[in-house]
Amino acid sequence: MQAPLTYINLIEYLKVEDSSQIRHEYLNGQVFAMTGGSREHSLITGNIHNRLKNHLRGSGCQVFASDMKVRVETDNVFYYPDVVVTCNSQDTEKFFLTKPCLIVEVLSPSTENIDRREKLLTYKKIEALQEYVLVSQDEVEVELYRKDKDNNWIKYILGKNDGVILDSVNLQLTMTEVYEDVISV
Repeated sequence: MQAPLTYINLIEYLKVEDSSQIRHEYLNGQVFAMTGGSREHSLITGNIHNRLKNHLRGSGCQVFASDMKVRVETDNVFYYPDVVVTCNSQDTEKFFLTKPCLIVEVLSPSTENIDRREKLLTYKKIEALQEYVLVSQDEVEVELYRKDKDNNWIKYILGKNDGVILDSVNLQLTMTEVYEDVISV
C-alpha cells in the first residue's frame, strides 16, 4: 500500500526550503528531495558554470550553479537546474529566477527521464527561455533545444566533433571545455 501524498502550499515550501539542509523541488504542492550527484556530474556542471561566468562577466547577466531555483509559475513548479543564466534585469527574486534565458541539466541515471520529459515540457513554458541544454555524463553528447524566431523549439544532437553554440549568451563551448577532467575528447 502506498503512503498518502502530503501536499504543502507554496508559502510553506519557500519557508521550509530557506532553512533546509537538503534541497527540494516543488511540483504543484508535492515536495521531492534532491539527490547528490556524481564526480562526473559535478565536474561537468562546474566546467560549464565557470566558462559561462567568465564569458558573461560585466554583461549584466548572472550565472548560477545548482543552488538557485527556477520558478515556472504556469505549472506551480520550482526546479533546481544544474546551471541557469538570467540576463533580465527584472529577474530579482532572492531565492528563485522566473526569466532565465538558458538552462543546463547534466543527465544522471536517476533524473534523466525527468530532465528529458517533465522538465523539458515545463521549461518550454518560460517565455524568456531561449535554450535548454542536456549534457550526458557518460558519453560526449549534448542535446540542445533552441527556440527559433517563430517560438518553435528545435532539437540539436551534438557529438564529440561539434561545438555547443549558445545563442542566448553568445558563447561557443568546445566539447573539450564541457568534458574537461571527465572524458578525453
